[in-house]
Amino acid sequence: MAMEITQILLSAQSADARVRTEAETSLKQFQEQNLPVFLLSLSFELSNNEKPTESRRLAGIILKNSLDAKDASRKNILVQQWIGIEIAMKSQIKELLLRTLASSAQEAWHTSAQVIAKIASIEIPQKQWPELIATLLNNMTQRDQPSSLKQATLETLGFVCEEISDQDLVQDEVNTVLTAVVQGMSLAEHSPEVRLAATRALCNALGFAHSNFENEMERNYIMKVVCETALSKEVDIRKAAFECLVSIASTYYEVLEPYMQTLFELTSNAVKGDVEEVALQAVEFWSSICDEEIELQEFESSESADSGSPHSRFIEKALPALVPMLLETLLKQEEDQDQDDSTWNISMAGGTCLGLVSRTVGDPIVPLVMPFVEDNIRKPDWHSREAATYALGSILDGPTFEKLSPLVNAGLDFLLNLMKDENNHVRDTTAWTLTRVFELLHSPANGFSVLSPENLPRVVKVLLESIQDVPNVAEKVCGAIYYLAQGFEDAGTSASLLSPYLPDIMTYLLAAADRTDSGDSKLRTSAYETINEVVRCANIAEASQIIAQLLPAIMNKLAQTFELQIVSLDDREKQSDLQASLCGVLQVIIQKLSNTDKTKPIILQYADQIMLLFLRVFACHSSTVHEEAMLAIGALAYATGADFLKYMPEFYKYLEMGLQNFEEYQVCAVTVGVVGDICRALDDKVLPFCDGIMELLLNDLRSEVLHRSVKPPIFSCFGDVALAVGDRFEKYVSYALPMMQGAAEICAQMDTDDEELMEYGYQLKRSIFEAYSGILQGFKDSKSEVMLPYASHLMQFIELVFKDRQRDESVTKAAVAVTGDLADALGPNIKLLFKDRAFLNDILGECLQSDDEQLKETATWTQGMIGRVMVS
Repeated sequence: MAMEITQILLSAQSADARVRTEAETSLKQFQEQNLPVFLLSLSFELSNNEKPTESRRLAGIILKNSLDAKDASRKNILVQQWIGIEIAMKSQIKELLLRTLASSAQEAWHTSAQVIAKIASIEIPQKQWPELIATLLNNMTQRDQPSSLKQATLETLGFVCEEISDQDLVQDEVNTVLTAVVQGMSLAEHSPEVRLAATRALCNALGFAHSNFENEMERNYIMKVVCETALSKEVDIRKAAFECLVSIASTYYEVLEPYMQTLFELTSNAVKGDVEEVALQAVEFWSSICDEEIELQEFESSESADSGSPHSRFIEKALPALVPMLLETLLKQEEDQDQDDSTWNISMAGGTCLGLVSRTVGDPIVPLVMPFVEDNIRKPDWHSREAATYALGSILDGPTFEKLSPLVNAGLDFLLNLMKDENNHVRDTTAWTLTRVFELLHSPANGFSVLSPENLPRVVKVLLESIQDVPNVAEKVCGAIYYLAQGFEDAGTSASLLSPYLPDIMTYLLAAADRTDSGDSKLRTSAYETINEVVRCANIAEASQIIAQLLPAIMNKLAQTFELQIVSLDDREKQSDLQASLCGVLQVIIQKLSNTDKTKPIILQYADQIMLLFLRVFACHSSTVHEEAMLAIGALAYATGADFLKYMPEFYKYLEMGLQNFEEYQVCAVTVGVVGDICRALDDKVLPFCDGIMELLLNDLRSEVLHRSVKPPIFSCFGDVALAVGDRFEKYVSYALPMMQGAAEICAQMDTDDEELMEYGYQLKRSIFEAYSGILQGFKDSKSEVMLPYASHLMQFIELVFKDRQRDESVTKAAVAVTGDLADALGPNIKLLFKDRAFLNDILGECLQSDDEQLKETATWTQGMIGRVMVS
């Protein structure tokens, strides 16, 4: 029986904080004490047309939040709670929600449509609520149903299709849904509101229409209706129809050939003459076609290529007409578009699509674009000059270096001159284009570069002058310097070309980071990221002195952050962001200088002061651990080795905080990585801290709240701890190994159709193998018998992984390595385990034929270890 909650819902929105808090507490208690009746009461409130709009609105919001959450673990809890409610109660709730679709209040039926879809996402995959689709379709087919009910029903169908998989409906249901939706798009029978809801519903239902698109007659009908709808007089409906075409382009590329002439005319007319929101979708259609063809080309060029999907080369065929259409869009800039990163307009969409076309067809695009660049780059109107540089920058990825380099070499001087253009937009886009030039056409290590000893001095001079330009231009210039430095990485003698300019580059980047005229911190962040890349890519023999001078300068800047006046949350956030950038620079400097014996003493000299600064950064953040400071400490642990022990008493509490930070799971993951760094640095000196660390790691694995991505690094960390402490890991075996075995069982049951889950499975398998390797190596010299009870389960897991022909190469490497470790550590004790394991011979034979030298080496070693066991 539903309870009366109107007044509580209204009070929960009161301006009086005391009244509001009391009402919120009452709602929370009701939810915790009797969830089924709570949800029924909310559904009743939402469905009752006599109730106030405000209480219905909040009832709908709470209902949605009781069934769904962004956080995966929280969502899983909510799903289980719903599944646990008795069927009769759930039926009442669903009946009220379906009844709400007939409400005269749009807000009520819109919310109800979303809630129905959330319940459908839980129940339909479990083959529950089989009558839902039929009930909804009944609303569409019954005569004299109000237009608003049809609109609400179509919206619900769209939401349901968005929430469930195409495997969850039988073909008859798909056919009836598509029929209802496509008929709902009919101009003659329905109001604009119904047609809009139908068009949006079709967009969500397209993923279910594979069989229908295989049938030529049905496909022709759907395409005809969508193309007609794209010509509607209502803007929203035209936009939704083009969104359908975008989805069709990516889902049904292989059957589009007969429609392409019509689609080109439709999209071309929209780009040239329709309002921007429709034109944007028309451009997006061609971007989607590019995405499909780029993917097909990558597939064709891979070794695994077979007949696969047909590559129709639509872009190549449309090129002579498509490129001019896109170039025209570049001239439709907005006056202030360079000031706001969230801006997305037809000019930007056209340039992005032009870039995808360039990647799709390569060299043939160049002669189609260059006349536009040459015609517009000298014109007095800034729109023309900006469009010309944007066009050039957009086509640098795709064509060959041989095709582009003569043009870029000839135009480089011109681009450098444009960095002095009177117009901000032109300078901004030119800096972006230079960034692309250095990113894509400057790689001496690979034998090509548009830069030379002759033009480099002018390039550096212009960049350092332009980094003093307005903030948006200066930020793009940082990007250009970033890729300029990156191109010289591992470039042998060519790398020395940049070395003389490093002191000036550092000076100007630090000045850019200190600027106060930027409204946000983007320029500062970009400047520090560029400093990081310049340090990382520098030739250490020639740059050690400048990097050594940079170290105390950055330490001083970090020390100054503790003096900042903090009076608001915004102040605290700005301080934290600045500290993040500075800790990032220190991390890169520590890594660079500790890489050679000659420069490592510089770090050791400053280590105590650096560590003190990091601890002070932590002290600024009472409730959490600073992620970048933690990363930098990992680098310092590697640099200082066993000397890091003196910092552990003070640092350990922050290590604990990081490992217990389930909310900011990235911080927890970074901290797990630092535990590994510390184990490698301290070896058995980490022992006094191991009980606490292992307890925290085990608690992390048991947690249902912690994001799953943190769990693989924890298993790898078990291996690090075991390698550090050797046979003293024995006390943790009875806790850690069952966890590893449990994770291996999860791997065996994973859904291989889900790409994201498959990637997670690879990480988990690799980390389990790394954990076993570390533990086996730790016990090798004494007490190896501790691992005997676990050997059989490990061998079964290795066999399971090797049977997966789709496995990731990194998983193969880890599995081969752990097989060798198993043989090496347990020796003759497991002779029987290796007997009759034909799969091992097969897989090692495969690995020995690999092009990967490291894998071949590991396989050879593993083969030797197994051989030693078998002859013992």
